[in-house]
Amino acid sequence: MDGPLPLRGYRVGVTAARKVDEQIALLQRRGAEVVWAPALSLEPNRVDDASLRAATEEVLARPVDMFLATTGIGMRAWFDAADGWGLGEALVAALGRAEILARGPKSVGALRRRGLRELWAPESECFEDVLEHLRGRSLEGLRIVVQEHGQSLSMVAHALRRQGADVTVVTVYRVESAEDLDPLFRLIDLVADRALDAVTFTSAPAVAALMDAAGPTGRRDDVVAAFQADVVASCVGPVTAAAFELWGVPTIHPERNRLAAMVKQLESELPSRSAGVSLEVAGHTLLLHGDEVLLDGTPVRLSPAPFALLQALLVNPGHVVSRRELLAALPSGTAGSEHAVEMAVARLRSALGTRIVQTVVKRGYRLAVSS
Repeated sequence: MDGPLPLRGYRVGVTAARKVDEQIALLQRRGAEVVWAPALSLEPNRVDDASLRAATEEVLARPVDMFLATTGIGMRAWFDAADGWGLGEALVAALGRAEILARGPKSVGALRRRGLRELWAPESECFEDVLEHLRGRSLEGLRIVVQEHGQSLSMVAHALRRQGADVTVVTVYRVESAEDLDPLFRLIDLVADRALDAVTFTSAPAVAALMDAAGPTGRRDDVVAAFQADVVASCVGPVTAAAFELWGVPTIHPERNRLAAMVKQLESELPSRSAGVSLEVAGHTLLLHGDEVLLDGTPVRLSPAPFALLQALLVNPGHVVSRRELLAALPSGTAGSEHAVEMAVARLRSALGTRIVQTVVKRGYRLAVSS
């Protein structure tokens, strides 16, 4: 093809099952070599009509006090199925009388198309932040209906029940693993052997499926280590990225939850990692090249935790990175609390200077990039 090929020479793994042709084409047009290994079934979002109808009738049997909507595709599928059973209007009416919390803009859009309005939705699009929103409230005696989003939310239901709620979980669809796991096993070997530059993920279940498959191969620790050091885990958005927090894997994701934006981010991320990152920070020249850190030309030795934190801050220099995201970027084995982030920040400041990393109150930390 004519024009620049910013990803020429880079090898990228793709785990998507849906819209995969579009994603592969976007990468190949930029020169990347693509290895495709679907982590999930090519038949998306399997709906069990009998179970869904029974769950719908259970929802309609008693008044609903609060409804938690998690996905746009799930809400649309549920409303469409209810219409087919002649229960659509009753379902909309029942949910319309409840307090509605939505996980993100897609579920908000699906609700509003049916004339329903959410009372609150988090900016992060993370379901955990919906739960955090509810954590300080008394839920004693409230009937809460939760729309499940492809993976089991039984732990969520348990947490809400501990707060006194009467919880009904509606499973609209289930995400199944890929029918043929051989390509995924080969991808796991490529990641573990650091034979890929990046792997893209467009859903949280795909992250879980890859990590689940890596366990029986005996290479899960190798996969985690590779993602922490040499292989970029590129996620389409914050919800997908959050699935890596369990493993302490640093991720990148674009501000807009779009395939094209994810690929565009890789265009700059992969070449910058190869060439090294040079920035003016707090009046100093900071250069990161591989495992080497130079401050005004002088080598600086960093232990793994502050080095991982510096890498996370350099993904979007000058942008605020939350403590939760930084905690996920720390190496496995690091204490699993935000105190570990504070300790890593302190050590980074000790090595590079106190003005290099700025604290943004109640939000996180950022590099003091010179304007």
